[in-house]
Amino acid sequence: MPARLHTGGHFRAWLGRRLGGDAELGDRAWRRILHSLGAFALLYYVLPTHFFVILPKEDVLLLALVAVLFLEVLRHVAGVQLPTIRPYEEHRVASFAFFALALVGAILLFPVPVGAAVILGTSLVDPIAGELRRHHPSPAVSWGVPIAAYLPLALIGMVLFGGWPLLPSVGLAALAAVLAVAVEQPKVMWADDDLAMTFVAAFALYIVGVLVIGLPG
Repeated sequence: MPARLHTGGHFRAWLGRRLGGDAELGDRAWRRILHSLGAFALLYYVLPTHFFVILPKEDVLLLALVAVLFLEVLRHVAGVQLPTIRPYEEHRVASFAFFALALVGAILLFPVPVGAAVILGTSLVDPIAGELRRHHPSPAVSWGVPIAAYLPLALIGMVLFGGWPLLPSVGLAALAAVLAVAVEQPKVMWADDDLAMTFVAAFALYIVGVLVIGLPG
């Protein structure tokens, strides 16, 4: 029998009941919670380089990514069962692996203002957009609310974490918000919105902010 790295959904069923629904609601809520915890990747920026003593924090980050990807390989090769895997992910790379790749890529490939902005935006806005999509609101809501949520989060990343000046950061945050929400909306079977939201917004911020405006990178 394949290994099962979950308790059969008991916790998610309990969570769903606590939220006034069923196991499906609990499963969805738990996915949203786990996704939002991606924002804690920002701790990388504030930890000392040798916080982990035996290895630099960059090596620890890469090892964590390798562990996540290895778990995904085990899911496909050895049939290891993981919680919150949706039916369409059974035969493709799961979203959690794409998300891990997006977070690590944002940290290691881009300047701090860019990485912090897109990590906060993807981690916290994608769950909001996903919930709105389930309720089929008007385009003004399904686009407007995620953009309105993304903009201040990106601004926090660029100004507070990255030290970019406020005035250009407002415009850059608006640009990143529109692009991130735009690429989150379409659903493609073999692609992932976490990766698209993160890297499309990050490249736009880097090109416009660093290469065009000349902000420190």
